[in-house]
Amino acid sequence: MLGALLEPLKGEGVCLRPFVSADAEAFVGAARESARSVGRWMSWCHEDFSVDEARAWFAICAAELAAGSAVELGIFAADGDEVLGGIGLNHLIVEHKLCNLGYWVRASRQREGVATRAVRTLARFGFAELGLMRIEIVVAEGNLSSAGVARKAGALCEGLIRNRLVVGGVSVPAWMFSMVPEAFGPPQ
Repeated sequence: MLGALLEPLKGEGVCLRPFVSADAEAFVGAARESARSVGRWMSWCHEDFSVDEARAWFAICAAELAAGSAVELGIFAADGDEVLGGIGLNHLIVEHKLCNLGYWVRASRQREGVATRAVRTLARFGFAELGLMRIEIVVAEGNLSSAGVARKAGALCEGLIRNRLVVGGVSVPAWMFSMVPEAFGPPQ
């Protein structure tokens, strides 16, 4: 199913591709600068994030892609070099043709439309190449930036779900957004 990802996904001024070992230092810099904004919602992102943690994450991403259980990619500038963040399709349920889509963008590049463009690019890939019929974006209540990205990317808010995510060790409500193929054209 995921064998379709042989080349970087390019569209809307971003490049989505698997992380490689050479990206580790840049990934660490992106994570550390984002500890206050991203780290509030994603516990892995902290000020002491290390190269070893980055490489361990890259290995997990590669293994999940090879197993067909997830597509976890880096968000890069259009040239494929500058690390802007990360994005992924995960929690795949093949028999129902659905999955979750998650994302983050480094602090210095937030509010530039990077996440919105990356979400649209990966969603188009999921629909066109993986045959998905539903992509869910689950956003912790209070994460207004992420909810804004989901809306701008074309996701429909379906409601607030109780105790859907764990943030800081506490179960919190989350907004459920969905994307369906009818809302998207072919990959650009």
